[in-house]
Amino acid sequence: MTNTQPQSSNTNREDPSSPAKRITTVALLSALALIFSYIEFLFPFQPGVPGVKLGLANLVIVVILYRMAPGYALMVNLIRVLLAGLLFTGIFGMFYSLAGSILSFLVMYLLKRTNLFSIFGVSMAGGVAHNFGQLLVAIFMVSTGSLLYYCPILIVSGILTGIAVGIGAFFLLKRLPYQIFT
Repeated sequence: MTNTQPQSSNTNREDPSSPAKRITTVALLSALALIFSYIEFLFPFQPGVPGVKLGLANLVIVVILYRMAPGYALMVNLIRVLLAGLLFTGIFGMFYSLAGSILSFLVMYLLKRTNLFSIFGVSMAGGVAHNFGQLLVAIFMVSTGSLLYYCPILIVSGILTGIAVGIGAFFLLKRLPYQIFT
């Protein structure tokens, strides 16, 4: 006698740890981060200080860092920087952004791992680290340390934009179900 019962819908679901699922997740989150970069490119945040940006794409990175393995956040970060560099900012902009985003990711990852900082503190430190990474590239490109005079401005702007991104990430994490990230 054959079983005529329909199979459970769970057997037709894709394994959440499958390579296809991981690639799709990284691609979708990278596209979202790239869209945020494009929005910032189209409507630049002009606080009167050259080089200061809100860092909307970092919102995606912070959310990933709190919902997924850190490797996902790093991959999305690198993909977004490379694509945004090719599409919007050019090769030099890509170098600045790459240095800032890698340093920012490392600082945020390490601080989050300690469990001593809230999402706001992690995001603020990431904003400051991003600006510092870009400043290091600028000092290297121009071959002078005189650009360090810009450091206090970048620290303040990193704190302020980090707070804004941290607030956004906090509310997103409260509203987004875990199932989106699994």
